Amino acid sequence: MRRHHIESSAPTHLLTIAEYADLDEVAVGYTELLEGRLLMSPSPTPEHQKAMFGFGYQLFDQLPSDLDLILEVDIDLGIADPGGPGYSRRPDMVIVPKAEVARRQETGGLLRAAEVLVVIEIVSPGSKRTDRVVKYAEYAEAGIPHYWIVDLDEPTSLLPAHLSEQFGYHSGDEITGHYTTDIPFPVSLDLK
Repeated sequence: MRRHHIESSAPTHLLTIAEYADLDEVAVGYTELLEGRLLMSPSPTPEHQKAMFGFGYQLFDQLPSDLDLILEVDIDLGIADPGGPGYSRRPDMVIVPKAEVARRQETGGLLRAAEVLVVIEIVSPGSKRTDRVVKYAEYAEAGIPHYWIVDLDEPTSLLPAHLSEQFGYHSGDEITGHYTTDIPFPVSLDLK
């Protein structure tokens, strides 16, 4: 599959998921696709990357054998008509069945949000509203069962949200110190 390089000028039309999946990476930062429009974001800070690695390291050893932890990967939210202006996000981490990773490797394209079990975002200074409001709604609409929001402001906290049948995500209080759950699989995370 030939990938196209993003030129210095923006595309002249709204992109589909297939067109977005066919783009090369940009030199600085990364992109997401919102209603067919490229959204450029700066590269994460060293503190953000360190936190992502730390949480990923803790999660990796606790995953059931049929699941994978993937960092900074594009996912097709699946909330647009095929062939129409697409929606793709690049979460900090996703937990997805290994079968979905194998499907993507075999057929190409992006990971599908409908197959993602948990999406995790680490809040950056410029992403608080996006992570807590915009992505909260988008990930719920995409049907991702669990959304964990990690906020690095002291004390570091984790807000676990899960889909309810009628009302999108339901979340309780933000957790500090230590997070332990059996849903969607047994996991224990040190948030310090």
